[in-house]
Amino acid sequence: MQSYQPAIFWREDTLFGVCEALGEDFRFNPLWLRIALAIGLLWDPLAMIYAYLGLAVVVLISRLLAPNPRPAARPEAEAEAERGAAANEVEQYPLPIAA
Repeated sequence: MQSYQPAIFWREDTLFGVCEALGEDFRFNPLWLRIALAIGLLWDPLAMIYAYLGLAVVVLISRLLAPNPRPAARPEAEAEAERGAAANEVEQYPLPIAA
């Protein structure tokens, strides 16, 4: 059974997915960017809204020009069979016989 993963802009748990996309691209936790934007929102809301929209445009252009191909999700049965085969490869030692 394959799971459906919508594009980052259309996920339900993000607001356009800008922080998440930048976190994926630059390999950092997007929570730090969210915190920085939230703190900046307290000082100058209009500037932070413009900054967020500017970052959204940058992410959109980068995703359109250089899409990040993601490997297709493996079927769950195949992954389970692989885990089971790895578990069977453990060396089996004979157990001592109790007296």
